Amino acid sequence: MRKRTRAVSTMTAVGALLALSGCGAADMTKQASPYANAAGAKTVTLSVQSWVGAQADVSVAEYLLTHELGYRVDRVQIDEVPAWDALSQGRVDAIMEDWGHPEQEQRYVKDKKTITAGGGVGVTGHIGWYVPTYFAKKHPDITNWKNLNKYAKQFRTAESGGQGQLMDGSPSYVTNDKALVKNLGLDYKVVFAGSEAAQITQIKQFAKAKKPFLTYWYKPQWLFDKVPMTEVKLPAYKEGCDADPKKIKCGYPHTPLQKYFNTNFAKHGGKAAAFLKNFKWSQADQNEVALDIADKKMSPEDAAKKWIKGHKSTWQAWLPK
Repeated sequence: MRKRTRAVSTMTAVGALLALSGCGAADMTKQASPYANAAGAKTVTLSVQSWVGAQADVSVAEYLLTHELGYRVDRVQIDEVPAWDALSQGRVDAIMEDWGHPEQEQRYVKDKKTITAGGGVGVTGHIGWYVPTYFAKKHPDITNWKNLNKYAKQFRTAESGGQGQLMDGSPSYVTNDKALVKNLGLDYKVVFAGSEAAQITQIKQFAKAKKPFLTYWYKPQWLFDKVPMTEVKLPAYKEGCDADPKKIKCGYPHTPLQKYFNTNFAKHGGKAAAFLKNFKWSQADQNEVALDIADKKMSPEDAAKKWIKGHKSTWQAWLPK
């Protein structure tokens, strides 16, 4: 659903994962992994999603697994859906932040049982459409989607042509925006920035010039502290309203973010599995680490170390008894 940066893993592991995610035909869910949950080795392999909130999760988990529990942690960065495939195959042990993938949950958790739910992260995610607050203050009716066409000309860019621009991040994120634009009869074109980092750069450029913009964005996200944005209310989400992606006419749900483990790791991962299951923090906690990584340009390790130093009572509760 969102954002991304660096991956720390061997080229061999990355190459194998890319090859697997590209083939799709063979069912390799029972194949033993040379990277994850190796017998007798205190190694944990974590999937790193490309948005900075997920990187914050992994950075703190990695630091504590390493320095408190004595594990070696390998990271592999994979897009959202291929990460589920890799988790099922045992190529990674855990996904620390998932924004909801019903098809994969049905296939791997309920049917194949190769993936086990790992509990909530403690953070509720929400995707929506946002305009800068400075624009919403001048045009308060923009916060109702029914008035978007009234302002389409002001949101035009070179990329959107004669239509208003709705800026999205990466096509790999959870998004219904193209269908929503079409089904709601909006005079807008979805333009992908390509990544969270590129989207943030464009948002900052618009904000510096006090230009109007309409963007797909999500909470929790540290950028709201730097560029205040106001949500445009889409038709209310109701259970099942997004069942057919082509016919969708509703906004996005509020989603308690979840962790998922390879089932073998969940059963036999010892203290590492117990620790990751216990891992649960607040939106403020996550934003603190994410801000240090993305805005203050701290290394993920240093950002994690800083947070850990100031929140001992929180993370000590995660350590297995």
